[in-house]
Amino acid sequence: MCGIVGAVSQRNIVPILVEGLKRLEYRGYDSCGVAVHQDGALRRARSTSRVAELQQQADQDGIAAGTGIAHTRWATHGAPAVHNAHPHFSTGPGADTQAVGRIALVHNGIIENHDELRAELKARGYVFHSQTDTEVIAHLVDHLYSGDLLDAVQQALPRLKGAYAVAVFCRDEPHRVVAAREGSPLVLGVGQTDGENFVASDAMALAGVTDQIVYLEEGDVVDLQPGRYWISRLDTATGRYAAVTREVKTVHAHSGAAELGPYRHYMQKEIFEQPTAIANTLEAITGISPELFGDGAYRVFKEIDKVLILACGTSYYSGSTAKYWLESIAKIPTSVEIASEYRYRDSVPDPKTLVVTISQSGETADTIAALKHARSLGMPHTLTICNVATSAMVRECELAYITRAGVEIGVASTKAFTTQLVGLFLLTLALAQTRGHLTEAQEAEHLKDLRHLPVAVQAVLALEPQVIAWSEEFARKENALFLARGLHYPIAMEGALKLKEITYIHAEAYAAGELKHGPLALVTAEMPVVTVAPNDTLLEKLKSNMQEVRARGGQLYVFADGDTAIESEAGLHVIRMPEHYGALSPILHVVPLQLLAYHTACARGTDVDKPRNLAKSVTVE
Repeated sequence: MCGIVGAVSQRNIVPILVEGLKRLEYRGYDSCGVAVHQDGALRRARSTSRVAELQQQADQDGIAAGTGIAHTRWATHGAPAVHNAHPHFSTGPGADTQAVGRIALVHNGIIENHDELRAELKARGYVFHSQTDTEVIAHLVDHLYSGDLLDAVQQALPRLKGAYAVAVFCRDEPHRVVAAREGSPLVLGVGQTDGENFVASDAMALAGVTDQIVYLEEGDVVDLQPGRYWISRLDTATGRYAAVTREVKTVHAHSGAAELGPYRHYMQKEIFEQPTAIANTLEAITGISPELFGDGAYRVFKEIDKVLILACGTSYYSGSTAKYWLESIAKIPTSVEIASEYRYRDSVPDPKTLVVTISQSGETADTIAALKHARSLGMPHTLTICNVATSAMVRECELAYITRAGVEIGVASTKAFTTQLVGLFLLTLALAQTRGHLTEAQEAEHLKDLRHLPVAVQAVLALEPQVIAWSEEFARKENALFLARGLHYPIAMEGALKLKEITYIHAEAYAAGELKHGPLALVTAEMPVVTVAPNDTLLEKLKSNMQEVRARGGQLYVFADGDTAIESEAGLHVIRMPEHYGALSPILHVVPLQLLAYHTACARGTDVDKPRNLAKSVTVE
C-alpha cells in the first residue's frame, strides 16, 4: 500500500527519495509527493500521476536538499487529489489559507480519532487543506513543538489511536528527520557514506543506497541526523521515552523490478516465472521433516490437534485449498478464516491449535492483527507461509516457511499464490508424517510429484495461444461464473478474483453443486461459465452440473484433464490440460485461469499491473 522514504544527508537526496518511491510503485498508489528542507523553508511537489511525473515536476521546480521525505498514497480519507497527497505541511494558528507552517509529514495507516483531534486543532486556529487524517498529525506536532522535534513527536504519538508509520521534519531544525511506527511497517537504513541515514516503509526502497537495515519494532521512535541516530520507545511504567538498541542487519534487498524482457506486463512475466519460482521454493527439499518450518517444529506439531488458517484475498484461497489437503492427507481438523473478520467475532480458542498465517508481503495489517488476536486468546503455536523473510509476519510467528517467489510487481498475485500452495502442501506432508499418516512410500511419491511440478506447469503455460482465443470472447462480456467442486472450488474462486481484479468484469465462483440453489437463474447465452474439470472422484457430478448450464443456453468454457471425455461442441468449449496431477492438480489448474484473466484484461485495455482502486500490499485495515 502506501510507501514512505526519508533521508538526512550532506548531498541532494531528492533523486534517492524518488528512486525509492519507484521501487515501491508495485504496491499500488493514486498520488505521490516529495518534500524537502531547502534554503530555510519547506518545499514540496505532489502529483496524482506516476512517480516519473513527480520527478519531472521536482526537477522543473528546482527542488533539491539534503533533508526530505517522500510518499506514495493509496486514498482512504479523502479522494485521490493533489490537496490530499502527502507530504502534508502544518498551517499555523491564525495563518491565512496559503501560509505554510513548520512541520512536514508523511503517514501510512489510519488514525481512528482524527475527527476528535481535528475539532480540537480547529478550535486552536489551525487551518485544514485536506480531508486526510494525516494532516491532523502534522498540526498536532506543530502545536506541541517548542524547539525539539523529537520531543514534539513523542508527545503527539500517545494521542493517536490507530495504526501508523510517520516520518516528520521541521523547518526550524535542518538535517533532522523523526520517524515512528505503531501497527505499520518501518525500517531504518544506516548510511554507509557521508554520514547519511534513511527511513522507509520497506527495505526495498533503500536497495542500492544501503544494505544496513534496522527493523523498527512496534512503538519505536527514531531520530535521524547526519552520522547518528537514536531509537527510543515509551516505557509504560515510567510514562517516559527510553533509549533502546535494535540489531543492524545486512539485507540484500532486490534493487528494483526486473526487466520486462519479452513480456508486455509484469503480470504476464510473473505467470511465466512460476516454474522457476516453484523450483526455487522446493530447492534443497530432499525429504519431509517438521524442521523445514523451523527449530522446534516437531515439538509444536506433536502438541497440536487442529489447524486455524488466517489470511486475506488470494492468500485466503490458498488456505482454503490447503484445508482439503490437511484434512484428507494429514487427517487434522482445519478451519480457514478471513483475517479481517476473525478478530471481530466471538470464537472458541483452543491452545492445541496451530495458527497458520499466509501473506505474500508479510505486512498484511488484517492478518497480523488476527494473528495477535489469536495469541491473545491463548493460542501460542504460530506458523507463517510468507514470501519475505524479513517481514513483520515472520518475526511475529514461532515457525515459518519462506517461499521463494521473488519480487512480485503485478498487483494481482500469481507466482506468490502457487508458491504458497507449495509451502502449504509441504506443511500438510510434515503434519501427516508427525501424526503417523505418511508412509515412506507415500512421501517418496509426493516428493516425486513436487519435483516434477515445474515441468508440469511449463506444459500448462504452452496452452497460452488457446487461452488468448477465449479471451477475445470474454473481453465483450460484463459477467462470468466460475464452477468447480471439492479441492478445486477455491481455485475457481481465485480465478474469479483474478478476472475481477484486472478486467473489471463482474465474476463469481460457486461450488458447482450450488448451481440449482440460486446461481442458475443468472445463466444465459451472455453469461460465460468457466469450469475447472479435473479427472477426480467428483467428475461425474460436475458433468451433471455442466448439463444444467447447457440446458439453459449457457456457454461453457472448460479446463479439462485429458482423460475426462469432455469434448468441444456447440456451447461447450474445451481446453485440454496436459495431465492429471492428483492432489497437486490445483496448482496446475490455476495457471490457465491466470492467463485467461490476463489476456482478457489486455483485450479490454485495462491497466494490468496497476488495476484501479487496488494496492499490492494492504498495510492498513
